Amino acid sequence: MVELKFLPCGDSAVTVWFSEKMSESVNRQIRFLAAELESGKVKGVRECVPTFCSATVYFDPFKTSLKKLKKSITKIISCYKEEGAAKKRVFLIPVCYEGEFSPDLEDVAKHSGLTAEEVIKIHSGRDYLIYMLGFLPGFPYLGGMDERIATPRLDTPRTSIPAGAVGIGGEQTGIYPLASPGGWRLIGRTPIRPYDPKRKEPILYKAGDYIRFCPVKKEEYEKIEKEVQSGTYTVEIKEESV
Repeated sequence: MVELKFLPCGDSAVTVWFSEKMSESVNRQIRFLAAELESGKVKGVRECVPTFCSATVYFDPFKTSLKKLKKSITKIISCYKEEGAAKKRVFLIPVCYEGEFSPDLEDVAKHSGLTAEEVIKIHSGRDYLIYMLGFLPGFPYLGGMDERIATPRLDTPRTSIPAGAVGIGGEQTGIYPLASPGGWRLIGRTPIRPYDPKRKEPILYKAGDYIRFCPVKKEEYEKIEKEVQSGTYTVEIKEESV
């Protein structure tokens, strides 16, 4: 079991610090804690916000105390078993890496000393754990990108990036779910809508799920885009062993 650190945040919240280093194993423990707390098993807990290496727990100080909460959290983590997280949900996200969808692909290739085709193969060649969601609704902070294609952010961020843009920022990659400013290097675009307020579940995936980028040609992109707009497209999800 990891050695937890409790950092009080005022009189109604505490950050539970698991590790200085980001890892899938640590993040699974964080998500386990969040699920247990949000199930209502611990009196007084209002919300648990998981991040890369910690979780912030918001509580009602009239229903519980920091001392009681620390004891409950420690007990929950002591019951965690690594083998209980043997399955993963993988969302297969189609991405077009061509033309106007990939304005920075050549820059990433040049910085990495690779060809554009090699960058695409590397980028789409693994599953990425969603460590947390933030910045925008449905923006996934993904771990596990190959360091060979790590590329610094733009010196001057763009004032507008289209929804669905797939980019690289430093050692991370992700999807812009909404049009917004941003400084990541854009290497592709997906017609999928990670965030759609009209859906029953507005955000497509959750922290703890995985994303696999699947290269498609522009013609396939346009076909999927029409299906997404008409509501007939269903994102493929695979359940696999971790």
